[in-house]
Parts: sequence; structure tokens; C-alpha cells
Amino acid sequence: MSKRLRVLVGLVVASAAGAPGQAQEHQRQAAPIGAMGGGMTCRGRDSTTTAQLRVIHEMVVNHDRISRTVTNLPDGVSTLTESDDPRLAGFIREHVVTMDQRVRKGDDPGLPMESPALRAIFRDRNKIRTGIESTVKGIVVVQTSSDPATVAALQQHAAEVSDMAARGMPAMRDAMMKHGGGMLLPGMCAEMQRRPADASPPR
Repeated sequence: MSKRLRVLVGLVVASAAGAPGQAQEHQRQAAPIGAMGGGMTCRGRDSTTTAQLRVIHEMVVNHDRISRTVTNLPDGVSTLTESDDPRLAGFIREHVVTMDQRVRKGDDPGLPMESPALRAIFRDRNKIRTGIESTVKGIVVVQTSSDPATVAALQQHAAEVSDMAARGMPAMRDAMMKHGGGMLLPGMCAEMQRRPADASPPR
């Protein structure tokens, strides 16, 4: 596997679950992690966010089996994220789909590794044009903007994701400490309430 910016999808903000070749056009301080009942898991987080964290954990621990190519554009960024493992390819799509939905709604989940660049993407979501195309092994995302500050945020976030994905868990720990999200590790909130080993994401 090539090492030229071939890395995990981490926190890419955009996505789609469509069939290959289908393109689509779209335009908090993290709470401590622990166990909690009543529809809430990993203290202070809803079940959707906890599920996202499970998927992120799966991708980070398997980052060496995921490839990612990032290209900075004059007005944004283009990313290709794939895996030869169909299960990981499904996790990539699942994560990107969920994050795209949350960005379009302005529903910032306050992930523990969330940076100022990602928060800016949520805040300025109406300034971003997102094109998505599913591939056989993963997904392509192109995000552009006419606003220079938003372009910088898109490119900064892509670089942060690339660093996290390239270095795996150490980079995730660094991001959580740097951005005030606290320590999720070791165990990523008991591996995020432990997704069954044979569980597969939606295809």
C-alpha cells in the first residue's frame, strides 16, 4: 500500500451511501466519556454519536488497511478514501454519511477530537459546496467554497484527519488533548460499548 497520504478517513465531513458512480451535491465542547443509561451512552452523548465514535475507533485501529489521497484545490479539497476490506469500506461510508447529514443540519456532535477547523465547517456549512461519489472500495469527496477562510478550514481539517489516520491512536490522543476533548483512551469508552466483532456497517 502506497504511503503517499494514504490514510484513514477519520473525520471527513461529507458523504453519501449511494451506489458506485452516484454523485450528490450538498450545501460544543465535548462532554466527558463514560457510561450512562436512558438512551445515552458514553456519558453525555446520544446513541448516534456513540455509534459514530465506535466507527471512528474501528477505522483508527485499522488505519493501515485504509488508503486516503488528499488533494488541495485552489478553492477547496478533494479526498479519496478506500479499503480493500469490504467491512472497512462500509465503515468509511457509514461515517461519512452520518457526518454529512450532521453538517447539513448544523448538528455538531462535539466529538472529543474536534478541532477549530471542523467547528468552522459546521458554522460555515452554507458556504460549502460538497460533491460525493461512492466507489467500489470507498468514497470520493470534493468540497469547495468561494470564501478563503472556509477554504482554509476545509484544507486544515483534511490535514488533521490525514495526521490522525497516518499515526493512528497516538494522533487521536494528541488531538483530544490539544482540543480539550479529554481522554477517551485506552479502550475508547470500553470500545464504545463494544460493537460486536462480526457487526457490519450498512452497505
